[in-house]
Amino acid sequence: MNLPTSFYDAMKRSGGIKPALMKCWRLYRREGLAGVVGKLTSLHRQSIDYMEWIRRYDTLTDDARTIIQTRIEAFSYKPLVSVVMPTYNTKPQWLMEAIQSVKKQLYPNWELCIADDASSEAHVRPMLEQYAAEDDRIKLVFRKDHGHISAASNSALKIASGEFIAFLDHDDLLAEHALFWVLDALARRPDAQLIYSDEDKIDVAGRRSDPYFKCDWNEDLFYSHNMICHLGVYRTKLVLDLGGLREGFEGAQDYDLALRCLERIDPMQIVHIPRVLYHWRIHPASTASGRADKPYALDAGAKAINEHLQRRGSDGGVEPLMDLRMYRVRYRLPKSVPLVSLIVPTRNGVRLLRRCLGSILEKTTYQHYEIVLVDNGSDDLETLRYLESIQGDSRVHIIRDNRPFNYSQLINSAVASASGTVIGLLNDDLEVITPDWLSEMVSHALRPGIGAVGARLWYPDDTLQHAGVILGIRGVAGHAHRYLKRGGKGYFGRASLIQSICALTAACLVVRKETFEKIGGFNEALQVAFNDVDFCLRVREAGYRNIYTPYAELYHHESATRGDEDTAEKQLRFSKESIYMKQRWGDLLLNDPAYSPNLTLDHQDFSLAWPPRVELVVSRGY
Repeated sequence: MNLPTSFYDAMKRSGGIKPALMKCWRLYRREGLAGVVGKLTSLHRQSIDYMEWIRRYDTLTDDARTIIQTRIEAFSYKPLVSVVMPTYNTKPQWLMEAIQSVKKQLYPNWELCIADDASSEAHVRPMLEQYAAEDDRIKLVFRKDHGHISAASNSALKIASGEFIAFLDHDDLLAEHALFWVLDALARRPDAQLIYSDEDKIDVAGRRSDPYFKCDWNEDLFYSHNMICHLGVYRTKLVLDLGGLREGFEGAQDYDLALRCLERIDPMQIVHIPRVLYHWRIHPASTASGRADKPYALDAGAKAINEHLQRRGSDGGVEPLMDLRMYRVRYRLPKSVPLVSLIVPTRNGVRLLRRCLGSILEKTTYQHYEIVLVDNGSDDLETLRYLESIQGDSRVHIIRDNRPFNYSQLINSAVASASGTVIGLLNDDLEVITPDWLSEMVSHALRPGIGAVGARLWYPDDTLQHAGVILGIRGVAGHAHRYLKRGGKGYFGRASLIQSICALTAACLVVRKETFEKIGGFNEALQVAFNDVDFCLRVREAGYRNIYTPYAELYHHESATRGDEDTAEKQLRFSKESIYMKQRWGDLLLNDPAYSPNLTLDHQDFSLAWPPRVELVVSRGY
């Protein structure tokens, strides 16, 4: 068994040698040498793929630069952008490259505000003074005392005169078209208060890797980690009104700033640019290397989120996720919890049904629920005997519905007769894993503004079946991270983080009954396929956020009682339902705001799109 020849480089690009070795050791203990080799090979392949992707789709040509220059000249609004950069004992090469990345900006109306935080290295001040002497757009302030990044950034803010603030770390790089795309975003969204872009990492040799292609604004994902991060651009007045960066939050000072901004602005004023405009330097002391060397950053982030939730009056608290270096917010249930009606359609699946109901009744810690069992024409003798045997359990109510199978119709009818103010939809082939699964889902469903809530579902072989639904996958929709092995975190942790998502599977779905009724329940024209996707999109259309939580976990023996689309009749019905979804939801299916146009619609693994669904340069104006 041979390691890839460039495994050493792959390890460096994964976050530095020391953190990579620790990751390899943990992986070796869990999966052995084969797991380590597989991971390094994957890192190597991803790096090669991304380098080719950059060459094809993220490299500016002279023609592209000309188009950008023409676009800039046509802008009627050309505000000054203040790039704020604190420095402290920066290595000469990195400081030079950071400053040069600003000087090379295609959009010329910028100023670079540098605050040196009392550097002790002799080269720093002369370098900065030389650059300032060569370009009057570079402004300097030299602090007398070392105050750390928040204090230094605030010193730089004091000399900033631009209408917008862009934050740049002293060892990172801006893409040469970064500020152009910021102005392009403002041309489309002149009311924007906060703008953020995609980002990647760059090593000491200038090789780019590990791109984070982000989704559009996603408040719940933001509470799980700082998805804004780089490049973050803020309206200056907003930042100054908040008092700038807060000392005491070092390592998460930008996270704390963004959280405080959320309390002042409308979510519609947050704009995402789906382009890599910021290159985050990887070196052993950087946060980009994995935060293992900066544990204080994780604590500062937790403090910032908790204070934000308290200011908003939210009954939630944050817990750091040490393995991910991210966060989980727990929302508390009220003292008097609502009755939840768990609706379980079934037909002739006694083995599955017995396991499903048994796991609910024996494991579920949330006690105030009823099970509404919808029997859709069972005629198997053993199934009928089992149904008769459980009729004496006061928690189980059986509804007989012998109409031809129409999932939407069965659900709508059952909800109408349910007593609970919260509805839980469950397939009869589920098996509870986490006893507090229902408590977790209901805690989200009761939050203001939340619509449907979905769970993390596993196949019996411990590969992932459901972590939310991504629109546009293979035409209409597909499950995010499908077949990910248990223990895998997903794309930037997204299989393991609470987040807003457009759609969820109805195999395990919780929603308030009033919300269900408000949007008219399930569309009965969609008998089998996509009725849950359509339902969730209508919930979203009504102004609610749908939530995926990985902390409600169940096994799912998918479609075990209904089978595959294996007949001409079923395939025709599936085709009609697919056509309906494309006609009803149109472009949304190709522009899922919880996904990225730089990621594939051919697979469910968040791999790169070839080509991306966003052009390198758009020649037309707005």
